[in-house]
Amino acid sequence: MTLTVHQFACLSDNYGFLIRDEATGQAACIDTPDAEAILRELAGLGWTLTHILNTHWHPDHAGGNAAIKAATGCEVVGPAEVERIGAAPDRIVTDGDIVMLGETRLEVMDTGGHTLGHITYYDAADRMAFVGDTLFALGCGRLFEGTPQQMWTSLQRLAVLPEDVTVYCAHEYTAANARFALSVDADPALKARAEQIFAARKRGDWTVPTTIGLEKATNPFLRAPLLRPDIADPAEAFGAVRAAKDSFQG
Repeated sequence: MTLTVHQFACLSDNYGFLIRDEATGQAACIDTPDAEAILRELAGLGWTLTHILNTHWHPDHAGGNAAIKAATGCEVVGPAEVERIGAAPDRIVTDGDIVMLGETRLEVMDTGGHTLGHITYYDAADRMAFVGDTLFALGCGRLFEGTPQQMWTSLQRLAVLPEDVTVYCAHEYTAANARFALSVDADPALKARAEQIFAARKRGDWTVPTTIGLEKATNPFLRAPLLRPDIADPAEAFGAVRAAKDSFQG
């Protein structure tokens, strides 16, 4: 493995991710939810930040860009929509672009739906995907800007990645997601996973990262066509499950 990931909790339920290419020492933060926390973690690790890699424009993902760039002089990389929260990225990337962090090759994937321009950074060599708010453990992002069809397409792009790909999502929403999932899916594998999640959270343990294989097996949003066989179109079935989650009170 050439890429090291340092994960830490910040804000009320965000995760921050610092990544380092071990061959060269170049380091990046995936999004900037909390500038103070990111700079503190960097100092503790002794890493030199060279890049910010934004997944989308929301303040809990790009709100720390200016402060971190001022402190480190790093390059800001992200979708064009990041300019909505301040200055445009130094480098605007779109689907299919490659970002090199030292010798680590990160492929940019269009995973819009939560926001229109949301992207994922995929490291095929190390089997890692930094998905922002597109895919969560047992969940997916709300459709603040995109359509069910757009989000379903994005989720399917992630679902075809190798099942052992580690998925780094940006929030600790898993217990709430599990309660909803249990309300729409009686699959034994989901029940077993939910019990593990509730126990982990009771202990104060994290439930992130997850894997593509685990999400394909238990995530109700990836299983939507199975859960809503009355709806022929998979994207519409996904939209129905997403709408149910939006109104869920459990």
